[in-house]
Amino acid sequence: MPGGGSLGANTHASAPLAVRMRPRTLDELVGQAQLRAAGSPLRQLIEGDQSMSLLLWGPPGTGKTTIASIVSQQTQRRFVEVSAVAAGVKEVRAAIDAARSELARGGNETVLFVDEVHRFTKAQQDALLPGVENRWVTLVAATTENPFFSVISPLLSRSLLLRLESLTDDDIVAVAEQALVDERGLAGAFEIDNDAQAHLVRLAGGDARRVLTYLEAAAGAAKSQGSSLIDLATAETAVDQAAVRYDRQGDQHYDVISAFIKSVRGSDVDAALHYLARMMEAGEDPRFIARRLVILASEDVGLADPTALTTAVAAAQAVQLIGMPEARLNLAQATIALAIAPKSNAVIMAIDAASADVRAGKIGNVPPHLRDAHYAGSKKLGHGQKYKYSHDEPFGIAEQQYAPDVIADAAYYRPTSLGAEAALKDRWERVRKIIRGK
Repeated sequence: MPGGGSLGANTHASAPLAVRMRPRTLDELVGQAQLRAAGSPLRQLIEGDQSMSLLLWGPPGTGKTTIASIVSQQTQRRFVEVSAVAAGVKEVRAAIDAARSELARGGNETVLFVDEVHRFTKAQQDALLPGVENRWVTLVAATTENPFFSVISPLLSRSLLLRLESLTDDDIVAVAEQALVDERGLAGAFEIDNDAQAHLVRLAGGDARRVLTYLEAAAGAAKSQGSSLIDLATAETAVDQAAVRYDRQGDQHYDVISAFIKSVRGSDVDAALHYLARMMEAGEDPRFIARRLVILASEDVGLADPTALTTAVAAAQAVQLIGMPEARLNLAQATIALAIAPKSNAVIMAIDAASADVRAGKIGNVPPHLRDAHYAGSKKLGHGQKYKYSHDEPFGIAEQQYAPDVIADAAYYRPTSLGAEAALKDRWERVRKIIRGK
């Protein structure tokens, strides 16, 4: 059901730490420097008190709900929230009608915050349009999915799209440290040691709300022990997870990703999943993992399983589309698929060999019959003459020279007999003999 009031105003002391610490102004917002900059569209909207609908796109915990709250508080508007998980067309229309009635009575304008708008059906999103078009509400809609795929065009075109970036570890540290000393937060009652702080930051995975939830739990655990110090053991107990020994910026970062790649290359699914879990639990950027899988699909699997690259690219797209934690399933599926796939390094060997020849200066002239013959005068130069059109030849393969003389006998691609590449090996050997007449 819609909720009224101003989010964050007069927050009760018993409210969760993440709610109490919600920034009240743009200047208090951590991260999102591109949105807070002087003259930015968001700052102009707030400080100029304009009526403009916003579409906020970004990962969880990056400040989407907070920005809606700031818009409401700093422009003195009512705040009404509907959740796309629970609300239907009836609730959306009721919220818009209430906002319209409030305006008719001379009351305040309304900020209508719709969380997870991508979960709304087309009909539910259509129900938002009258309120946006007539400016009965200032719509602030939040989504973690690409709005160009998940939000209807009329709503997209009537809203200012703002892209929120993932928070860095430094941003998360700043959020936690502010909560430790702020009167709205823990008010200096607790201290946290470096190991415990690093543990909470890793587990937060760039989510400000999550680190505050963990910090509050850790403070509660310390208090129950009669201590004002949050150490690693207390933090581990509080969030019910063991600290993963993994430094995203140091040697462990490179050691674990190296072990992960080598385990997939070595076809050990269980080891690969172990290292994948270590990286994800430590808050490694899932896009980094996905990129390495895409590279591995061509470098270590190649044409031994032609579907490997498709699988890896699909996983990388899924990471961008849905984000964590759900994307861990896509990464796990790709990891398993690539680990059990037959392996071949023929692709990387082939392109490396070709590149080595080019760097060594083996760059001959393009054979005349392959040169462009479409421009005026080209035929006088002999371009295109004696070219054999492959589709007119038996088996669709023409016997003629394609490579420059200097590498006429080069054999870069040497397929293995593993997996699907075995069939390619037989075909390529037959084709190569036809092409070269040998």
